[in-house]
Amino acid sequence: MNTSLAAPTFDPALITRYDSAGPRYTSYPTAPQFRADFDEATLRAVIRASNEEPIPRPLSLYVHVPFCLSPCFYCGCNRVITHDVSKADRYLERLYREIELMAPLFDRDRPVRQLHFGGGTPNFLDLPRMRELMESLARHFSFSHESRREYGIELDPRFADGDYVRGLAELGFNRVSVGIQDFDPLVQQAVNRIQSVAQTREVLEAARASGFVSASVDLIYGLPRQTVAGFDRTLGEVIALAPNRVAVYGYAHLPTLFKAQRQIEANELPDPATRLALFGRALERLTAAGYVYVGMDHFARADDELVRAQRAGTLQRNFQGYSTHGDCDIVGLGVSAIGRIGDSYSQSARDLTGYYAALDAGRLPIVRGLALDADDVIRRELIGELMCHGVLDMQAFGARHRLRFEDYFAAELRRLQRLADDGLVVVSERTIQVSSRGRLLLRSIAMCFDAYLDQQVAPARYSRTI
Repeated sequence: MNTSLAAPTFDPALITRYDSAGPRYTSYPTAPQFRADFDEATLRAVIRASNEEPIPRPLSLYVHVPFCLSPCFYCGCNRVITHDVSKADRYLERLYREIELMAPLFDRDRPVRQLHFGGGTPNFLDLPRMRELMESLARHFSFSHESRREYGIELDPRFADGDYVRGLAELGFNRVSVGIQDFDPLVQQAVNRIQSVAQTREVLEAARASGFVSASVDLIYGLPRQTVAGFDRTLGEVIALAPNRVAVYGYAHLPTLFKAQRQIEANELPDPATRLALFGRALERLTAAGYVYVGMDHFARADDELVRAQRAGTLQRNFQGYSTHGDCDIVGLGVSAIGRIGDSYSQSARDLTGYYAALDAGRLPIVRGLALDADDVIRRELIGELMCHGVLDMQAFGARHRLRFEDYFAAELRRLQRLADDGLVVVSERTIQVSSRGRLLLRSIAMCFDAYLDQQVAPARYSRTI
């Protein structure tokens, strides 16, 4: 048995010792390494090269809808707070221009196997606007009709009802992700997100009744006024809702970076011991309820395809987290959206002014990105293997990349020795194996192989590893 799939060991003292800030590795290199000299011309060249590969990759579309009706004080996403729905029309006008510019760059025989709407609040768009947007995407890209396709959307249940969800099913969506964070009224008041269990249940039940193949929910630990007892009640409510997947994220309090977080009283945040206990309770309750810890923040039912992919050795990681479609080229659409084409990353303007100006001038709104060098590609694969499967065959990896592993990664193996001494990994002559003690500290393990962490002139703003 691959020990990386064994239940993780929750050791508060060990976790506290390694709980530092670090990347989540939804990409490698990470976003702080993106450069302004990666421009539209570079992206066009990268796309042309991807079309000319012997077997061009299928596509994954990420569509960013930035608008929210109400600010959640914990949020660090790129969003615009407004009740003016006409702003959506101005945004969609530019988004359609971007689609019209971007889609012809890809060969039409490359199917869209994955589609994800994120935000902001995607359901800021009513059904007529959503229908128009989906028709534009389907007209310009080649939507897949395979049963395994993933067409997902993030929903705020406070502004979506059963009729809206049924309408989404008619448009082709088959996966839904619902934000909860915490059902405790005191916590909801502190973060300005009042959301009932009934509202959440209506969305999830409508999704199941409409043929959605997967429903996931998001929770956050480390929020103001959270207690272990209160979070335990939330976990009970979540388990009763029976989602296919549960993501449990740690709150990153960065008020200098995210203006909305300045509304949170720092003295109301749980202390480090309580914060860790909150995650420990989530791990305990969810595993007892039959959810499998996939890695990082993700739990899934034992029959979920994420769990099956991990057991089969095919699980991958991208900007949406763990994925069974990591082989796709990702096309980012909308303000601040990030794409991944071949061995490159690209990001659009992060403000509406810059996004609109580029498209009004007939240009793609690319403002930065990165073309990976040979070392980046090697380390990206290595970090992905450890984070998805918890084991690395050093000899096979070295042979695949024509390198002598112990020489190429000599400094990294020395850095890893401390983690091996603490039982996070087992390093043999041939393999690096993540132990049950290391499963909750995958980011710390991956950081040993990150070539950029020691090079940063200014410290990047990363979340805590737990």
